[in-house]
Amino acid sequence: MNKKNNRITVKDVARQAGVSTAAAGRALGNYGYVSEELREKIMRAAEELGYVANQVARAMITGKSQTIGVVGADISNPFFAEALRGISDIARRHEFGVLITSSDEDVPREQEAVRILLEKQVDGLIVSPADINNCRHLDQAIAQGIPVVLLDRKLPTLAADAVLIDNVHASREATRYLLGCGHRRIAIITELSSDYDTRLALEPESFATINADRLNSSGARLLGYLLAHHEANVAVDKTLIRRTGKYCAQRAFEETLAVLEEASPTAVFAVDNVMTQGAWRAVRERDIAVPGALSFFAFDELDWLTLTTPRISTVAQPIHHMGVHAAELLFRRIRETDLPVSWQTYQVEMKLRESVATVKVNVKG
Repeated sequence: MNKKNNRITVKDVARQAGVSTAAAGRALGNYGYVSEELREKIMRAAEELGYVANQVARAMITGKSQTIGVVGADISNPFFAEALRGISDIARRHEFGVLITSSDEDVPREQEAVRILLEKQVDGLIVSPADINNCRHLDQAIAQGIPVVLLDRKLPTLAADAVLIDNVHASREATRYLLGCGHRRIAIITELSSDYDTRLALEPESFATINADRLNSSGARLLGYLLAHHEANVAVDKTLIRRTGKYCAQRAFEETLAVLEEASPTAVFAVDNVMTQGAWRAVRERDIAVPGALSFFAFDELDWLTLTTPRISTVAQPIHHMGVHAAELLFRRIRETDLPVSWQTYQVEMKLRESVATVKVNVKG
């Protein structure tokens, strides 16, 4: 028996199995009691008919949709593509579906995405917040009993698990390396979308009064850059700090061209993979010899970084593992709602290649 052009319903399965619709519903929805013998009979009938579960109806009955929602800051960004692979692997293992949305680093879009996902009755959320200082909508989701795990960014005021790296430390280590190679004019290409982050670019000398917990990722990486200079007793020229105001390779391209023409850097440090794409294109368009005339350091490991000549040095995050762990935390919290909040900070790896040269430091005396 098969209905062409019609959806197979629970009633059809019940009729095929010779049981009540209620019994078929309990077996197919995996709620309530059904004897194992009856369950097998019903599931066999469902398979014969090609029955596909109506997850919306099931969610209305059980309050569970067997789906999780993911709000990426920019799902076209290679970072989030890799993280989503890890999330999807774990969701598949738990037989959950994944609903994916992108905020494009815009708070209103993120709020709308969260609202829609909650209306879809997702069982949990993984979110990369567009602005760590604006999280009321996530607080409301948790208040409604929806577990939230943060990826790549943490919200100190939100009782939510987080999986991230120490951006300040990672950037400080990269900058220390460049300073150790003798560079004293290191251009940094970054986004700095929030007013609080921007303060660091406008007033780099204010780094000591900055609360790192209030900084977004790019702001934290700029803080690491400033701290490394301070520790090395190297003054920072503000003209070397270039901000795009948003995650945009074209804006990074333009800012890199400008800093190369106006500030004469000996090294360029691009603070994420989007900035790296634009910055590297600018260096290549100007046909600047790397590392002979200019050293180049990137943040985030991308496949193409090892295919260039020279191969590009970078700060590598364990992105896939971060996605896996974020999903594991979420499923653990779906099962056990009263667990203490957990922040997992991953270590980065410095991939030192041929794009950085040692330069002589002039010592006055």
